[in-house]
Amino acid sequence: MTEIDDLVIIAAEDIDPRRYQEADVPEIIDPVTQHHINQAADRLADEFEGVFSQETIARYMVESTDLLGEARINVFVPVLAHRFCRERLKALAQVEGKLVKEQPEVLFVCTHNAGRSQMAAGLVKLRSDGRIHVRSAGSTPADEINPAAVEAMEEVGVDMSEEFPKPLTDEVVRAADVVITMGCGDACPIFPGKRYEDWELEDPAGKDVETVRRIRDELDARVQALIAELLPS
Repeated sequence: MTEIDDLVIIAAEDIDPRRYQEADVPEIIDPVTQHHINQAADRLADEFEGVFSQETIARYMVESTDLLGEARINVFVPVLAHRFCRERLKALAQVEGKLVKEQPEVLFVCTHNAGRSQMAAGLVKLRSDGRIHVRSAGSTPADEINPAAVEAMEEVGVDMSEEFPKPLTDEVVRAADVVITMGCGDACPIFPGKRYEDWELEDPAGKDVETVRRIRDELDARVQALIAELLPS
């Protein structure tokens, strides 16, 4: 088994671009951005050395960049692609038994990954004191987190300023112990041995902050009940 540190800094040192020539990123990315994406892939190759091959990491990095969509092709795309790809690789390593799973894993899925699923994930982190590992994703991710959701979560001490909508991928579903969907229909794949729940909650998209606060509080009650089940005293 291999344990992966939680923090990796994307450094600026040069890499050998030949390592990633066969897995070029989409053509709409400019050469400078592509260079930084290759640097991010190089850091992941170092972090996951002995776990995944360089070819696998390069393929996941390219795929993750592509999945984030054209709306993400900006100065932040290397950082976002790195974070998204890293979570996918960690999930894949857990599924394949290459990474120790030391905490319960919960996945929240909604349509846009911009409101309900993001708030639920933030509340799990807050209420479990980090004792539950949580991910979130969307069947059709938005371009940004709902500002009203960000404001409502700040009021309870959850900083969502660095979060971003992420597409749903199979490995994060397979790595989860509990999968909770919210308004995304049949978009989430079904794998045996998982606990699936569907939480019926109002969509905060386009709602005022007062309405989002009410949705947040309903989520909070459900999250605390879930934590009590997963972390019995």
